[in-house]
Amino acid sequence: MAVASSSVQEWVKSSVIANGLAIVTLDRPKALNAMNADMTALYKKFLDEWSGNNKVHAVLVESSSARAFSAGMDVKGVAAAVQEDLHTPLVPKAFGNEYKLICAIARYPKPYVVFMDGITMGFGIGLSGHGRFRVVTERTVLAMPENGIGLFPDVGFAHIAATTPGHGSVGTYMAMTGAKITTPADALYLGLGTHYIPSTKLESLKLALLHGDLSSNAFHAIETLLDTYKVEPETEPLLKPLLPAITACFGANLSVADTIEALKQHQVSDDSAVASWAKGALAGLAKGAPFSLCITKHHFAAVVAARANADNDDLSQIEGVMRTEFRLGVRTSTRPDFIEGVRAVLIDKDQKPKWQPGSIEDIDTGDVKAVFAPFETPADELMIPDTVVL
Repeated sequence: MAVASSSVQEWVKSSVIANGLAIVTLDRPKALNAMNADMTALYKKFLDEWSGNNKVHAVLVESSSARAFSAGMDVKGVAAAVQEDLHTPLVPKAFGNEYKLICAIARYPKPYVVFMDGITMGFGIGLSGHGRFRVVTERTVLAMPENGIGLFPDVGFAHIAATTPGHGSVGTYMAMTGAKITTPADALYLGLGTHYIPSTKLESLKLALLHGDLSSNAFHAIETLLDTYKVEPETEPLLKPLLPAITACFGANLSVADTIEALKQHQVSDDSAVASWAKGALAGLAKGAPFSLCITKHHFAAVVAARANADNDDLSQIEGVMRTEFRLGVRTSTRPDFIEGVRAVLIDKDQKPKWQPGSIEDIDTGDVKAVFAPFETPADELMIPDTVVL
């Protein structure tokens, strides 16, 4: 879906302050700052320009609305385009723009600060989770709900999830079930946030950033400021005492069927907290497209293994993850599950999608592996130059 350039510039705004702080403001509140391909391209254009500008010392990303930082990709627009033309160029454009931006954020040479205030889901986590400084508030809601619309948790979340507690089990749990993380303590526990700063302090923190001296060592100056404003969460992480159960159910060595069976066993645990968690996790899995769940499990397990053995493994680096996810994104978005998932969850909202196949037992492992295979035409692959990590 083409969007007028004037609308894009209204939705993704930029400014550069005299002290060298560059600001990106997402301003599409009615759509919860859902990002379309043109918005993403403009966002990356700003970052690229500032990366080589000696007058820019740091970047702050924020939302104009307290309700949401970003709810993710504009999937309704993509689904509409796919429904009209299965081979629409919007699909590789939308996913390509997203994934190139994510790599730019992950490798950004200057301090990159994000105010993750409000709903931060899907691509919202892509825009924030790969950055250096990730500020969460008491209003932050984190989730990766893509399995529920027939896609898969993308935006490099597998790269982030692999570093979460339980050898990546907690991140895999979050990805497979679409579970929402609603407490600052859990956001910090997972590593999705680096600093908890109450929403009432954001405005004064922003003013401090606007007037701070960023000219000599911006990383140190910003870290000092954030440490000054941060507070300790009032509660302990809810997921921490559940870690043994999460690891037992979402370990990288388990299949989707294994995970479901393990959760059923934990559902009758004598520990009421574990039993309640397992019941909720099963309900989350039940909302996901079976094919999407199998893709997710395969992909996340592969990234966990790659990051544990980083030598010469493409999936150990963000660029390799994004190249793989581009294949997955292009292929899953043109499967019937995606159109059906968007219809059931976002358009008709009957929450009763008819998945194809309809159960885990009906999934052909060969079909799952096929979506990971390189494209027949090398030119169709996502072109991201490898970055030398010193």
